[in-house]
This record gives sequence, structure tokens and C-alpha cells, in this order.
Amino acid sequence: MTNPVRTLDPTAPPAPSGVWTAPGRVNLIGEHTDYNDGFVLPIALPQAARATVRPRSDGLLRLYSEQGDGTTVELDVTALTPGGVDGWARYPAAVVWTLREAGHRVGGADVHIDSDVPTGAGLSSSAAIECVLAAAYNDLYDLGLDGPELARIAQRAENAFVGVPCGIMDQMASMCCREGGALFLDTRDLSARHVPLDLLGAGLRLLVVDTRVKHDLADGAYARLRAGCERAAALLGLPALRDLGPAGLPAALDRLPDELRPLVRHVVGENARVEQAVALLDAGDLRALGPILTAGHASLRDDYGVSCPETDLAVTAAVDAGALGARMTGGGFGGSVIALVDAAAAPTVTAAVETAFRQAGHTAPRTFAAVPAAGARRTF
Repeated sequence: MTNPVRTLDPTAPPAPSGVWTAPGRVNLIGEHTDYNDGFVLPIALPQAARATVRPRSDGLLRLYSEQGDGTTVELDVTALTPGGVDGWARYPAAVVWTLREAGHRVGGADVHIDSDVPTGAGLSSSAAIECVLAAAYNDLYDLGLDGPELARIAQRAENAFVGVPCGIMDQMASMCCREGGALFLDTRDLSARHVPLDLLGAGLRLLVVDTRVKHDLADGAYARLRAGCERAAALLGLPALRDLGPAGLPAALDRLPDELRPLVRHVVGENARVEQAVALLDAGDLRALGPILTAGHASLRDDYGVSCPETDLAVTAAVDAGALGARMTGGGFGGSVIALVDAAAAPTVTAAVETAFRQAGHTAPRTFAAVPAAGARRTF
């Protein structure tokens, strides 16, 4: 008698119960505001994580990634513990652990993942994996959770299992964005509004420049920034820095130690920039977004301290070449820059950034145009 066919062949996806997709994201404006209960304005990208998933009855979670090392990771869902899984597999494992911790009766699965979201580029490749697993398990195990609830599950997976104290923007963008628009999200109560963003109709392009400088937000820098913001809010007697407006900023800064003032200044200014950007989109004045993006980068660079030479260079080169505005996007410490440009100027701006990187001796960046895409969904 021949041996049975293995459930998960690394060379091909399993016979599926379904296929799901969840996108990466670009944040137009509103960086490091989500863990301060603030406002954000992301769009979902066409680049996405796609998962072919079939439930198992034996409690095994078997994971294979086309972007991995060619091996299958096999885990017992009853033995999952924070810190117990390394590498890319910790993200899908984290979702299964979180669902079980929340009391949902879920078991194992064969999971085959293929993602074209660049890793380490500040485009939420990890959130895409978390959200695609959350969406798949929601359907396969008939959990009945809506988009924001699944985003909460994915965020807790990142916080409690992976160990990154991120806010909820990435997961909400991946779960809830719609094609052709940006998601204006209040991260305190998860109220959201989809704002039309017709870049092509306005004769514009939103370029994403992946600097190829990799970051790891679990290395402690992100946690220190969040802790600083929480300490500042406590010293000011506020639930969160979201509760401090521009009018009260000068007096608040006088009450804080020197090391916390730049963090507070950034968060207050960034929340205001999100509201300004939404007003411009509502008015159809997309071109006026440019200076808001550039101002946001200056704040991230000078006050929050999360930029780096490569992202600074990409912003400067893009603006000097005619971009309407540019800024780093994502958590920082590397990653990507976005540049708002006239469609006709896109090749010129792209070439200028590439030339600047070559002259500086940096690795050549990867540039593509972002198009607002749909959030997580079942595709088969």
C-alpha cells in the first residue's frame, strides 16, 4: 500500500476550502497617532497576502509560505505560546492563538501563503498575513466577526504574541479599506468614513518608494516611543495625547520634560494634519495634499526621530524633482516614502530618486504607483 498524500505539499497549495486575500497598506497621513487614540488616513494596496486554507481536525497548524525557506512549519494549536514561534510563521500562529485565547473554538489548518507585499518596507506585510488568517478562520469556523472585530484580533496577535505594541491602523486598513478611497479612522472608537481618493481622475500618482532599508519594530524603539507618549499623557492628566488639541499645545509643552516635548508636538500636529487632509479630499483638492505630506515628514524626522538618511534623501530628491509633497510612511527606521506627483512627472521623480540613491552609494530603491484597493475578502 502506498503512503497517503501529505496534506500540505510545499510545492503546491492544498486542495482548498477557500482562498482569502488581505492587502498591505500605505498611510497617507497620521503616523504614530493610532496608539495615541488619534486619527489616521490609510489606503489599502493591490499588493496583498493570499492564503489557501483548509481546516484540520487533528489540531495541527501547518504553514507554508512561497516567500519562506521552502520548509513547512508544523505547530500544535494547543501548545502555541507567545515567543514560542520564530520568523514569518509567528504571524499566522499569533492569530490562531489569539482567537483561542478569546474563547473561539478554532483548531488547526493547512495554510499556504503567497504575498507580494514587500517585507520590512513599512507597508504592513505582517498585518496582511494576520488579517488574511483572521478572515479565513472567521469564515471557516463561522465565527461571525465583523471587520473591526477581526482587526482587533489581528492587533492583539501582534501585541501579545509577536511582541510589537502597535496601534490598530494597519489591521483596520487591511480589513476595512475600500477600493478607490482612503479610510478616515478614529482609532479611539474605530468609527470610520471612506473618503473618495480618485488620483487618476485628478491627473495624479501616488508613488511608493521602497528604500529597501529594513526595519524591525520589535527591537524596542517602537515600544519606547509609545511609552514616552503614554508617560506624557499621564503627566498632562489626559486619557491619551489625542485629547490635546493645537490650542492647548504651548501650555502643555511647558509642563513636560524636554525629552517628551517633541513626541507630543508631533502627535498633536499629525492629528491636525489628518483632519486637514480629509477636508481637502472632501473638497476635491487633492493637489493641496502635497505640502501636508512634506510637513508630516519634517515632524517625523525632527520631532519623532523615526526617519533615516535613506528616507530623508528620497523625500528631498522627490520634492526637488517636482513632487507636490513627500514623506516617509509606516513606523519608520527605514521602509518606504510616498510622493504625490503629477502623472506626467512620475518618471522624472522616479529617476531623480534613483539617481540620488546611486550617487549616495545606497541600494537602488523600488518604486511603484499606489492605487487604493479593497480590504480583506474571500476570493474563492
